[in-house]
Amino acid sequence: MQNMKDFDPNKASTKNSGIFGLPHSDNEAKLVLIPISWDATTSYKNGTSNGPEALFKASKYVELFDMTLLDFFEFGIALDEQSHNISKWNKKARKRAIPIIEKGGVLLSNRDRTLVNEVDDLCSNMNSYVSERVTHQLDKNKIVGIVGGDHSVSLGAIKSLLKKFPNLGVLQIDAHCDLREAFEGFKYSHASIMFNVIEETDLKKLVQVGIRDYCPEECNRIENSSERIETFFEENIIDKKYSGKNWNAICKEIISTLPDEVYVSFDIDGLDPSLCPNTGTPVPGGLLYQEALYLIKEIVKSGKKIIGFDLVEVAPGKNGDLDANVGAHLLYKLSGWCLKSQEN
Repeated sequence: MQNMKDFDPNKASTKNSGIFGLPHSDNEAKLVLIPISWDATTSYKNGTSNGPEALFKASKYVELFDMTLLDFFEFGIALDEQSHNISKWNKKARKRAIPIIEKGGVLLSNRDRTLVNEVDDLCSNMNSYVSERVTHQLDKNKIVGIVGGDHSVSLGAIKSLLKKFPNLGVLQIDAHCDLREAFEGFKYSHASIMFNVIEETDLKKLVQVGIRDYCPEECNRIENSSERIETFFEENIIDKKYSGKNWNAICKEIISTLPDEVYVSFDIDGLDPSLCPNTGTPVPGGLLYQEALYLIKEIVKSGKKIIGFDLVEVAPGKNGDLDANVGAHLLYKLSGWCLKSQEN
């Protein structure tokens, strides 16, 4: 990998370059991205385990200059090593999960219960790995981003970051609440990530944006959360827009509910599915790409600090690379605004 002194951002990425074609090692980079290839419990379409590799390949074609953020990449962005154990555990867990998912999570035998317990144990191993890896990078004074994988990969990261930033709040951009106590029998399902965050940590504030697909259990949980969970349902956002309220004003409402330190958990299905047609559970509606980025930018402009983030549920398609391309550009902008916010 070439030296930053010799790096020319105007040229094409080289074969041996890092993510976004950058020359940084994880020791040199201020921001380290941790890839977690995981889709053990995905219930509609799988493939998010291929997300990190697809994002890495697509990142080589992202232009580095940003009119607002300028040459932020000079702070250094690096991709952490891929874990062989994660891939091994994911394959085992996925194999055991499929027969349970096919039954809709109805456990008919002791064998079914054994399979569910084995999947949960492997998911727990994954969560522990993510937590340990995030802590390792934080101890080196790095900023950390998680590259999924399905949404369940966020739990370990949030747990570790709360130890360093106990007052952080989570901004979740998503089509789904992910507040089910369990889904299809699995405690650590992708559909239960925010339930597990609420139950297993002291997180004070979860702010959800773009939610448009949810169940009664999740609605009840939000209503009874004593404002610990604040949800901006898409239906309400659209009503405000159609009544004449602009996106800037809506963003200010969202930002007013967030604490000074923010972790962004970005499920790509929070976007319009035309931008991510191969994601695991696409839902009609959603934020436009520029609306999502505007919200992130306004958070930073408000003086709040983004102390970490994840981008999850990117699944490359067989007949095109739109998901990976959109995801790589989104990952780059999230990295930029996270680094920019460190000036606050």
